[in-house]
Formats: sequence, structure tokens, C-alpha cells
Amino acid sequence: MLRTTPLHGAHGALGAKMGAFAGYDMPLYYELGVKKEHEWVRSHAGLFDVSHMGQIMVRGRDKDESNAVDFFETITPSSFDDLAIDHTKYTVLTNEQGGIIDDLMVTRTGLNAFHCVINAGCKEKDIDWIKSHIPDDDALEFTYFEDWALLALQGPSSEAVVRDVLGIDLADLPYMGLWARDDYQMFISRLGYTGEDGFEISVPNEVAVDLWQRLLAHEEVKPIGLAARDSLRLEMGYCLYGHDIDDTTSPVEAGLRWVLGKENTGFIGADVVLGQIENGVSRKRVGVRLVDKGIAREGAPILDENGLEIGSLTSGGYAPSLEAAVGQGYIPIDYAKEGTDIFVNVRGRKIAAKVSRMPFIPANTKRS
Repeated sequence: MLRTTPLHGAHGALGAKMGAFAGYDMPLYYELGVKKEHEWVRSHAGLFDVSHMGQIMVRGRDKDESNAVDFFETITPSSFDDLAIDHTKYTVLTNEQGGIIDDLMVTRTGLNAFHCVINAGCKEKDIDWIKSHIPDDDALEFTYFEDWALLALQGPSSEAVVRDVLGIDLADLPYMGLWARDDYQMFISRLGYTGEDGFEISVPNEVAVDLWQRLLAHEEVKPIGLAARDSLRLEMGYCLYGHDIDDTTSPVEAGLRWVLGKENTGFIGADVVLGQIENGVSRKRVGVRLVDKGIAREGAPILDENGLEIGSLTSGGYAPSLEAAVGQGYIPIDYAKEGTDIFVNVRGRKIAAKVSRMPFIPANTKRS
């Protein structure tokens, strides 16, 4: 049986087309339709229910120690000692083979405390993995925020909407920064997975519907489903776990080398990952932009100029901002140079394409 979020009834009231995603019954699109929802986020502000994702915290019992920092530098390849309080890093959990267990956002909420947002389809797996690596000395405590919801407000009007609706001026909040209400019953992070300026708002379940309705009452805000969320992230070249990255792909192969901390050499799987940096890899995740007409989806074979299969798309679809089809996938390193001519096989039809730089369009985040 599919699980639901606290906003499930609100989606039904709006006539959302629902569908299964990561074990949840989630809105795929609303009355605008996928393409117009995508365009609305790029030009106004779109509101997403992402409460299916997991929220956890790991913190040291001694607030003045740094054992939580040491812990996250063990389970991820990133460095956290230099991360300022109330700031976030995107990173990955790695296994002993250097593969990616999940990608996640990690926010430092105190000197010795970290809050994480993990993918819906990986929640149980991630929680088991993290808890299994917490030392037995009781110096760290783990919390799962099972009764909290998460809303994503994304688009260039987002800052004005938060100011108008919530009375909170976040003009000075930087990209990947965190704002918390005095009673710690609302957390707002300036980030998202669309490439636009925007926020993720974490609140207790019991106030989620009221917040959703208040935000939707603003003329700049429309509800947006997961289908447009996917096309938005695809235009940015962002990874979707279980598709573009998984436990068989390393951060180096995935083009996520930038998450590695320069001083962090003791993380799980470091011997494999650091060996790949030193010796190179045989394949790489690349962007693919179709030159001829057609739409290529996940699983479509990628061919070289001679028609030899060299890989397959891990994600693919129509990019409304480009009015073109794009995708991403893994191909041998010899073919991975930007501009290389390739083909994508779509139901027996060879469609001309090129290896493309990602993101496919410029980011419009606060920092940008």
C-alpha cells in the first residue's frame, strides 16, 4: 500500500493527477499540465510537496566537541570542519566499493550537530546505514523527524512570496543558508533542485496544510507536481538517485568529484575513490543533447558514429527551456569530450546528438 504525505488531501482537492513515486502516492501534475508548470517555476514561483523525503539529525551529546564532524567525514567524502553553522553542503554517502548509497543535503545546525534531507526511496536504507556506523560510545545521538513535512517553493518570485505571506525577509540569506524560527518550529533553507532561487520549508505535519494553502493563495504561486520537478532538474543536469547514480557508480564517474573534501582521506570507500582520481576512470556521466527531432528516455542506447552501442541514457526527456530533448548517461571516457557526435537509439531510430556540458541552462540561484 502506498504511503501518503500530510498534504495528500490537499492534492486531491486541487484535482492533481496522482501516481506512485518511491512508495508514496504523489502529485504528478495539476491543471496547468507538466510543460506550463515547468515554465511557471522558471518565471514565477512553484510550490512542491516533498514531504516524502526523509529528515534526520545526528549530533554530539557534547555540544563543544567535534565528533559529529568526524562522523560525517567518515560516511561521506566531504569536509565539514570548515562548514559554517546554518549552512548546507550537497554530498553523498559512499560504500566500501566507492559506490553512492544516496545523495543528500547536510546542514550544520550547531558546532556539533547536522541535519540531513535524504531521498524518499532510500530513507530506510540510509537510516540503517548511518545508524550502523554510529560508534557505540553514546557520544552521538540520532533523530528521525518522522512527523515533519517539507515544502519546496521554487522560482524567481520565491523571496517576495516568503516576505508577503510569512512576513520573513530573507534577502540576506545566502544560497545554501538556513533560517530558523525562534521556537524552532520552522526551518527555511535557501536551496532546491530546480536551478532557480527558492526555499525548502520544514514544518511539523500539523501545520503543513495551512502553510501550503497560505502560500498557494499568493498570485505568484502555483502547485507543481513531480513530473515538472523532474524536467527542471534534468535541465540542470542534477542527478536522480537510482537512475543517474547508484551504489555501483562512484562520485568520480558521476562527475561529482567536487563534493570530495581536499583533506578528507578517511571516508568509507576512500581507497577506491582516491585511486580513481589518481589513475582515472573508464567511464563518465555526461550530458546528451539531441540534434534531430525526437525524445529519448531512460534506457535508450547511446551509439558512436559507427552505430556501436557505448552506453545508455540514465535520464532523458524534453527540456521546455531549450525546446529540445536532453538526457544524461555514462559513456567511455574517450567519447566524453564536449561536442562529440553521437546517436541515441529511440525504438530503432538513430537520432543524432552531441555530448553536452551540464547544466544545459544557466542556474538562477541566489549566488548566481
